[in-house]
Amino acid sequence: MSTLLEVQHLQKYFDVKSGMLHAVDDVSFSIEKGETLGIVGESGCGKSTLGRVLLHLLDNTGGRILYKGEDVTKVSRQKLSELRKEMQLIFQDPYASLNPRMTIYQTIEEPMKIAGGYSKKEMEEKVYEIMDTVGLARRLVNTYPHELDGGRRQRIGIARALVLNPQFLVCDEPVSALDVSIQAQILNLMQDIQEASRLTYVFITHDLSVVKYISNHIMVMYLGQMVEKAESEELFENPLHPYTKALLAAVPIPDVRHERKRIKLKGELTSPINPKPGCRFASRCPYAKDMCFKENPRAEMIRDKHEVSCHFVHEINNIH
Repeated sequence: MSTLLEVQHLQKYFDVKSGMLHAVDDVSFSIEKGETLGIVGESGCGKSTLGRVLLHLLDNTGGRILYKGEDVTKVSRQKLSELRKEMQLIFQDPYASLNPRMTIYQTIEEPMKIAGGYSKKEMEEKVYEIMDTVGLARRLVNTYPHELDGGRRQRIGIARALVLNPQFLVCDEPVSALDVSIQAQILNLMQDIQEASRLTYVFITHDLSVVKYISNHIMVMYLGQMVEKAESEELFENPLHPYTKALLAAVPIPDVRHERKRIKLKGELTSPINPKPGCRFASRCPYAKDMCFKENPRAEMIRDKHEVSCHFVHEINNIH
């Protein structure tokens, strides 16, 4: 498999009143073509900011983004418009991300109008083709978003993202605003489309059961930093970072006979504004020692394709 996207030491800082907010801080990873990287973490950990930086909706502060081996961190407007055709975003809220004054047809057609180079007939054929792909009945072509339920609205959002035949999609919590039965339909649709077109996804969510279902690899973020990254099955079976262990311990299991020990995190959240040196999870970590408050842990490859950022990962997990 070939690497489609590689991120090296990516940073995104925001200048706020009280200092510099480190939204994404020294994050590195790569994604193979046709695979899905799930990014999980609690609200405010920098997941959505990372997704927007990858798509150039926000400029990065530091680091590099390599797309198909080419550094696309700083690109010309012409190059950026070309990249836009290959890199698209599916938004979290289908209620807020669609223009209420535009019909389904106009919404799906709009990216082609902006990109240019399509005749009216080509655009019409493409709109109907993509509606068939995402399971939207053609009779709905002149309806408005407020006339449809959440599931159909999200299908419009997916159709809009797919109409330019992209290769890379950032899916920012695309099912979190939908009820559970509709979630399953949308996830199955996204997997079917991925298999048919060899699409590459970055799937951002706070729902661990969803990310396990759809992802090949999972990256866990905490306050702007990567704390653990592994293949999906490996991460769920052998979590090594204390934060990942706590996250997984909070996932409900539909079995009354199964008892799972909950890991309660205590302590104050470290501020992402002008953070001091040290592990950002240290103030809530049950295993923290003096070193954790003084030095940033480096990402270490513990097992095959299993990276962890923790000073005492070997000691905590009895790895020799």
